[in-house]
Amino acid sequence: MVRIGSSQLDVFPLCLGGNVFGWTADERESFAVLDAYVAAGGDFIDTADVYSAWVPGNSGGESEEVIGRWLASRGNRDRLVIATKAGQHPDFPGLSATKIKGAVEQSLRRLRTDHIDLYYTHRDDPSVPVEEFLGALDALVKEGKVREIAASNISAERLSEALAASEREGLARYVALQPHYNLVERGEYEGPLMEVAAEHGLGCLPYYALASGFLTGKYRPGAASDSSRAGKAESYLKDERNLRVLAALDEVAAAHDAEVATVALAWLATRPTVVAPIASARTVAQLPALTAVADLTLTPEQVASLDAASA
Repeated sequence: MVRIGSSQLDVFPLCLGGNVFGWTADERESFAVLDAYVAAGGDFIDTADVYSAWVPGNSGGESEEVIGRWLASRGNRDRLVIATKAGQHPDFPGLSATKIKGAVEQSLRRLRTDHIDLYYTHRDDPSVPVEEFLGALDALVKEGKVREIAASNISAERLSEALAASEREGLARYVALQPHYNLVERGEYEGPLMEVAAEHGLGCLPYYALASGFLTGKYRPGAASDSSRAGKAESYLKDERNLRVLAALDEVAAAHDAEVATVALAWLATRPTVVAPIASARTVAQLPALTAVADLTLTPEQVASLDAASA
């Protein structure tokens, strides 16, 4: 188990992404994946109120609803850490106090729970002063509806501003950060954002940890795929550096008799501030390569090899 920043939340070192639930995984498949994840020792599930509003016929909240029905049917809510996000649902866009208060009530209803363990501001809203949304989040913590708060898709400057406001005003404080970060997408996090997280003890929970599936090793030059997410993954094949990353992953995976995806996640786990990468599984068959990160330790030489390939 690993601890999320300065919080009291101890979690499995692989967070299960819920973006596929109600999208590429129907309810039966979603329940099977969730059951298998828990059976493997997992206890940390990430979703958002907007998942999956982009799908024709969906309105947002479908992932939370699937997870809520699963929690109710399994009776295991108290053994799990549930994270969700506010600010992107079509009915509650932005981070005004009113929008946050409306969004959280709907998330609680869909998740069939009385509290959210880790509640994110999904994307920064520069039109709202940090004191306003932190005040709304602080009220939710005091009411017991939220245990800890976190940020996603935020600049280093705005994050610093929010942390300073929490300290100055005595408001709830971010304990974690969810950035776009993986072996082939390093620039957004490594630098000022990572420095702020490290300075203030925030835990990093990277999303797109497998680069839309590219870092599973499934996508290779000349190989066809029928995945609904193949377009983004296959776009990485156009860059020679990314092909070098695949080759380095193949070498390390062979040395450990491990899956390429497991090695990519294990590299993330070695990075400063990273607590648990986030990765999703559409089927039970995809899950073992993800949860295996809990048992894989890379050597310093292997980490250096992957660093060099992705630099």
